[in-house]
This record gives sequence, structure tokens and C-alpha cells, in this order.
Amino acid sequence: MANYFSSNFTLGILGGGQLGKMLLYETRKFDIQTHVLDPSAEAPCRIACDYFQQGDLMDYDTVYQFGKNTDLLTFEIEGVNVEALTQLEREGKKVFPSPKTLKNIQDKGIQKQFYQTHGIPTSPFKVYTSKKQLVASIIDGKTMLPFVWKSCTGGYDGKGVSIIRSIEDLLPLSEGNCIAEALVPFKNELAVIVARSPRGEVRTYPVVEMEFHPEANQVEYVICPARIPESIALKARNVAEKVSKAFEHVGLLAVEMFQTEEDDILVNEVAPRPHNSGHYSIEASYTNQFEQHIRAILNLPLGNTDSKVGGIMVNLVGAEGYTGEVVYENIEKIMAMEGVTPHIYGKKETRPFRKMGHVTIVNKDLSVARDIAEKVKHTIKVISK
Repeated sequence: MANYFSSNFTLGILGGGQLGKMLLYETRKFDIQTHVLDPSAEAPCRIACDYFQQGDLMDYDTVYQFGKNTDLLTFEIEGVNVEALTQLEREGKKVFPSPKTLKNIQDKGIQKQFYQTHGIPTSPFKVYTSKKQLVASIIDGKTMLPFVWKSCTGGYDGKGVSIIRSIEDLLPLSEGNCIAEALVPFKNELAVIVARSPRGEVRTYPVVEMEFHPEANQVEYVICPARIPESIALKARNVAEKVSKAFEHVGLLAVEMFQTEEDDILVNEVAPRPHNSGHYSIEASYTNQFEQHIRAILNLPLGNTDSKVGGIMVNLVGAEGYTGEVVYENIEKIMAMEGVTPHIYGKKETRPFRKMGHVTIVNKDLSVARDIAEKVKHTIKVISK
């Protein structure tokens, strides 16, 4: 076992956003040395890592040279240069999750085809090389409206996803590779986080339920445990484990799923990193997702994924009509509420729907937690000066 603690061992993190910042809570707890690369001089991670470098995550040389100065590399965002990671791995550098895993996930078209190849249940879809090809397919009657359009690359936090009900809906969308997915009638959007270490130890977190904002297409509430029958929860965890095994990932894999009207579980998409759907775990779990990711990539024993208490997470996003230096209005009012913990990400500038933080509400009674979450949502406002 390598000596990671209070030693010269260096963990490199590609991406310095809020997920990286929350990973650093855990590396500081264990006294693990960290290097972080991010394009922004204002990245949330810059205050908590041992060494911060500003640079382009998609630039081969930048990522390659950064990686050379670390012992092990991980990432908190999928938009990184895979070729550089592949070369580093060839030269004996440990990269977790592996470039091979990332390659199958970065492009949503490849990701969907991967599910098909591995017999993983997912909604019917077609891949198109351009918007023009998609429009021609609709005109020829080969692609039927309505459907869900997804950009193959570059989508995040509701961007790069649209429901298409008419050809006109395609006009504002990007031109590149995309997929048209069947619009699945579903009861619930669920997620399961799977942790896997190089030695093959696997743990799944309880199923969470996600409530979405209808306009922004962003998660408003993450509820753990999901309010679903035990048999459905077991099915969802089994599907998530199957997905994890197929990708052979190391670290965390967040598996987002639909529970259909017939109670089938369909995989929507995955993220090979700590994820918004696991933030509740900081307050509510025996081992939070960020500590678990560190344990997994360092091949340490995985921690207990059970919840100590019911947990609900509310995303704090920039209010509409406000851009500029951020102000968290009424934050002291929510801090006076039972079981409420705010997490502020350290982004100085707000804009509409930008993720600025989250709030966890814990309570032994999930319905009480849900009521408090509603109050939190309507009390705190992320505005500008």
C-alpha cells in the first residue's frame, strides 16, 4: 500500500470547480497533497489545493505536462483531453477513471451505443452527424415527433438537451453530432452512485429521486432515499451495478435512470465522477461520495454507503434577472431552520441558473425534510449587488 498520507504522493485533479472543491475537503482531512488544473483564475479549488495551475483542460500539452508532475490523476469534469490521459497511462501514470472509460462516456452517442452493445436497458435512440441530417430524417418520416434532442458533446446542467415537438424547435440548437431519443413516459427520475476500486470492491449508494425544474431542466431537489417500493430500488441498484461492470470504471459512477410507467428501469446517462445527486451524502451518509471517490481511486477499503438519516438536497442557482457580484439573500433565515446546512461554492459572479451552491436538509422523517426543503427553496435567493 502506497503511503498517501502526509507524504510526497501527489493527487492531480483536472477541473477546479465545486466538485473539486468538495473533493479537497476530504484530501485535507487525510492530508493528501493535491495539484489542480482549471481554466479559470477564480476556480473554487484554488484556495484549498497545494498547487493550482490555470490552463486549458482540452489542450493536449497542458494536460500532459500537468499529469507528468502528479502520481495519480482524476477529474471532476468530463471535458478533458483524453489523448493526453491515454499517453500518460501508456507511460505508467495511474489515471482513474481510465481514459477508456471516459472515451465511452464523453460522447453521448457513443455512450448510448455502449448501452445497446452491453444489453443495458435504455430508451430507443438514433445518432445523427448533423442537425441537417436530423431534419432530413424528420421530413422523410424516419424520425417521429416528439423526441428528446441531445447534443453528443458539451452538454451539462440542462444545456444540450431539448424536447422537440416541431421542426421549428430545432432552429436554435447547435449544428454538430446529436441524438434523437424516444420521449419515455416515466414516473420518476432516479440515480444510483456506484463506487469501484482497482481491486474490484464495489459499493452502491441508496437510490435517490430527483425532482426537476420544468424550465431550466436542472435538478431542484434530490431526495434520499427515493420514495419508491423496495423492489424497484433493488432493481435500480442492480442495473447500476451492471452499468458499472460494463464500463469497468474506477472511482465513482453516477447512473441516472428513468422508472417507467411499467416500472422498468432505463438508463438515461452516466457521469464518471462525484455528482450532484450525491451531495446529500456529505451530511446524511456514513461515507460521503467525495471521500468514497478518494478511497476508490487510491485502492483503499471502501466506506459504508448507508444513510444515517433522511437527506434532501436543494440546488442554489442564480435567480433570473440577476448577473454580477453574488449576494445570498436570507441565508441566515435558512440557517435557523432545523437540520439545514448550506454549501457555498465560491463563485463570485452569479448569472441566471448558474449553480452557486446547495443546501442539505437532514431529518429522520423524510416528509418533514421535504417540507423544510420547500421553505429553504422559497426563502434563500441568489441575487447580485
